[in-house]
Amino acid sequence: MSGLKLFRTDMTNCRVIEVQPRLAVVEADVQRFVETHMEALLGVRFLASEYVIDCVDGGRIDSLGIDENGAPVIVEYKRGTDAGVINQGLYYMAWLTSHRRVFDNLVRDRLGAQAAAHILWSAPRLICIAGEFSRYDAHAIREYRRSIDLVRYRYFGNDLIGLETVASVTGQRNLGRRARRGTGVLPAARKQTGAMAELALAADEVLCGLGDGVTRVQRKTYTAYQRLRNFACLPPPQQAKVLVYLKADPKTVDLSPGFTRDVTGLGHHGTGDLEVQLRSERDLDRALDLFRASYTAA
Repeated sequence: MSGLKLFRTDMTNCRVIEVQPRLAVVEADVQRFVETHMEALLGVRFLASEYVIDCVDGGRIDSLGIDENGAPVIVEYKRGTDAGVINQGLYYMAWLTSHRRVFDNLVRDRLGAQAAAHILWSAPRLICIAGEFSRYDAHAIREYRRSIDLVRYRYFGNDLIGLETVASVTGQRNLGRRARRGTGVLPAARKQTGAMAELALAADEVLCGLGDGVTRVQRKTYTAYQRLRNFACLPPPQQAKVLVYLKADPKTVDLSPGFTRDVTGLGHHGTGDLEVQLRSERDLDRALDLFRASYTAA
């Protein structure tokens, strides 16, 4: 299971042990654990469990949440392999997008009016967590114009659980580097001219090209780069520099004045506690290892 992340079920530490991986005894065990630690594991704020939907066919959404960028998130769980989990999740997503006011009210009740006013309905997400997925599942989600993540879980011993992203699609057609140059991405940068606008576009290309499964999420005040969670945020370029915020612990980085800064607890556009300041292509090259580390951690 490459890329596997292990978590203690009490979330106090992480370590690797030599034990035989196993499935949960019941599906509810996985759901309970993920819901309890949803923000730490998925970058999603938990809203509701077993949410009953009001429609002819009925149904219960396993978990509802909202991610770091304000996008609605549906999480569905299966103990083992179940070919229907994706279609079930898409059914719930269709209901959710046609009942936006219901979700708006839920967010307002749980998180307040400000969060409800900034819901990102252009990018709703489905996360399916199961014991296994087939190669057909990974292929099938590419045929849907939806943001879908397939996440495999395993228990290790009695106190460790592993999560691995098997496949991730953005709901948008993947673009090569040349194609991205001609699209409407980074609208704030494209309205500007000059070195910093070009540097912002170069940073966008680097972040999108770090590996598979990168989703670009456009908000008014920043562009987020996401795997299962945000790993970088890029606000509009400033007059003399481009800022990138990374999901990295500044305490683990050898900070360099004028290049990297700890912004823990400081207000800024986007998410992440490590600020990287770019003033030239040389700075972009210098930041590449930090970008990769943040991408890998996500």
